[in-house]
Amino acid sequence: MKRARSQWLMILTATSLLFLFLLLTLTLAGHGKYSSSAAADFYYEQREFTTLDRNFGDTTEGTDNENSHRLGIPKLPRFAYLISGSKGDGPQLRRLLQAVYHPRNYYLLHLDLEASDAERLELAKYVKSESAIREFRNAMVIGNADLVTAKGPTMTAATLHAIAILLKRAKDWDWFINLGASDYPLMSQDEIKEQGLLLLILVCTTLRNPLCFGRKSEGSTWVVLTKSFLEFCVWGWDNLPRTLLMYYTNFLSSPEGYFHTVACNHKDYQNTTVNHNLHYIRWDSPPKANPINLTLEHYNDMVQSGAPFAGTFSRDDPVLNKIDKELLRRPSGHFTPGGWCLGNLGENPCLVYGNSNAVKPTVVSKRLEKLIVNLLDSENFRPKQCK
Repeated sequence: MKRARSQWLMILTATSLLFLFLLLTLTLAGHGKYSSSAAADFYYEQREFTTLDRNFGDTTEGTDNENSHRLGIPKLPRFAYLISGSKGDGPQLRRLLQAVYHPRNYYLLHLDLEASDAERLELAKYVKSESAIREFRNAMVIGNADLVTAKGPTMTAATLHAIAILLKRAKDWDWFINLGASDYPLMSQDEIKEQGLLLLILVCTTLRNPLCFGRKSEGSTWVVLTKSFLEFCVWGWDNLPRTLLMYYTNFLSSPEGYFHTVACNHKDYQNTTVNHNLHYIRWDSPPKANPINLTLEHYNDMVQSGAPFAGTFSRDDPVLNKIDKELLRRPSGHFTPGGWCLGNLGENPCLVYGNSNAVKPTVVSKRLEKLIVNLLDSENFRPKQCK
């Protein structure tokens, strides 16, 4: 019996390793397409992302960037989002994309293998229908879906696959953020970019390397990771990421530890981590396998937390409408307005758009600023890093 169990574990480990190896090899080998047999309509998957630094006829955009560079001030950060879901999550991914969209960012949407090709095609048609996305060409639906299961290495493999696509096809982003269908933002991208710029300035003046956000050791599947760290994990000029990847194929919950362990075991990154995943999350007492679903009851605590994201939410829970109305000012079915939107607040202010470098943060951004300053305080920052 023990021998049979041992053989089964060896087969499982070998299969997992082969799966991860093939997945990354195919991604890095340079395939020009990531579409499924459903079709030709995934055209935006078959072309490269284009840079978002384009002139909309407003000459101040280029001037602002040049002045910032000359003064030594970092440019506004760009985020690369992975938004993931499963069967039946298409409408939630659509709403989440609308809530977090900004022309300076990149968005990779993934409905896993449990979802049908019809669901992926429906999501793809929506993405294609948005004029801003067609103009900025910064959102893409993965047509060749990955298998994602609740346990095992598949979620880590799918995340690394998505990161490899972003590294190859979107060259100029700063941080990677992963969100699930049951997550939602608590502030606009203008607010997040405003404080992201502050964070870049703080990092440049206090640390040699950028920061990675996530619960240390075994902790959280939600992370905010720098591009340079992910290049280290995927391109692999050191054996550590590959060795740990093989190690984590044997774990039931590899997404909660893989990136954290890589960062904490390499000299260039172990002192650049922040022990926070930038999410507001509530757990039962004692904690169960998954967080509790947030409702109107938790709204005030969410707002006061200063976190830019929260989860988990049930689909179309009333609290999401309250967040849209009071925090995001987002009209139903449309993008969250920001400085890039030139229309009047109302039905669809982002139908007309301009300078993607223009941001109009509100008082909401001060809550995130308070959280960041607290996280980087000497009493909180170093003692909560990797040991």
